[in-house]
Amino acid sequence: MKIYKSLEEFYSKGNSIVTIGTFDGVHVGHQKILNSLKEMAIKYDGETVLLTFYPHPRLIINPDDQHLKLLSDIEEKVGALADAGVDHLIIMPFTRDFSNQSPEEYIRNVLIRKLGVRCIVIGYDHRFGKDRKGSIRDLRQQGKIYGFDVKEISEQDVEEVAVSSTKIREALIVGDIETANKYLGYPFELTGKVIEGDKIGRDLGFPTANLEVHEKHKLIPAYGIYAVEAQVFDGLSPIESGEYESPEIIEKFQAMAYIGNRPTVDGVHRTIEVNFLDFSGNLYNKTLRIRFLDFIRHDERFESMEILIKKMKEDEKKIRAFFENKNTASSF
Repeated sequence: MKIYKSLEEFYSKGNSIVTIGTFDGVHVGHQKILNSLKEMAIKYDGETVLLTFYPHPRLIINPDDQHLKLLSDIEEKVGALADAGVDHLIIMPFTRDFSNQSPEEYIRNVLIRKLGVRCIVIGYDHRFGKDRKGSIRDLRQQGKIYGFDVKEISEQDVEEVAVSSTKIREALIVGDIETANKYLGYPFELTGKVIEGDKIGRDLGFPTANLEVHEKHKLIPAYGIYAVEAQVFDGLSPIESGEYESPEIIEKFQAMAYIGNRPTVDGVHRTIEVNFLDFSGNLYNKTLRIRFLDFIRHDERFESMEILIKKMKEDEKKIRAFFENKNTASSF
């Protein structure tokens, strides 16, 4: 997959099969759109082009929006789109000037001049241009003038995207990892840097890596204990223009993750801590991605440290059993 950081970087051969959107999470609903995009590319002997925006448009239109909760950060999204088989990904900085184009200007300047659209794959309710006045009707009318086709994504498939996104967020908020992963089509992920903590976990016999999540608007699952796969990277390079290459995973570990404010020790701030089941070492400043596989229990306050340690040992036992069963099932 080739990546472009602006429309100006992209050179069209005049056979672009285009779709546009945020594609947050690149979940099973989005996969239907991407499959349709690839089908049209085969039909028109074209190349798939996906235009997305960073930062998220809501943060530009309403900078004080504190309610945006993303299912994927930019690195996770790019990786998922590459895995989905997109040919060209344009990550465009969203600006007010861009949003203030009239629908006709948008079609002429973006779709025709910059993208060289041959066919656009878009939802029935897609809106664009100043005050979101442009619609799929405008695309069809202008398509007859400029010579491009419009493939309408059905209302059912568009609603599936919205429903999937809602169900994923609702599930994560309550710790229902099974449902969230079902609608994502892959394990939910958090990515960040390992930072130094206060070493309480080490004192308890459970040394942990403290995770500082890169994306401040990323949705964080419910407080509690989880079985996770931990992937260690030697840093993640910024997304740059050019051919996309997946970051190299240095090591993978089975792990126990904790999200919460540590009520038993009167904690105040939320922490995300990862205890590797069979590893001890220094991972400070490494990049860590945890993939959520199973929910064990909600966070709770215990009457003593001894009871907390006993409970953590029970958690570890359950997580080891989970991985043992998972490995046994995958061997058949």
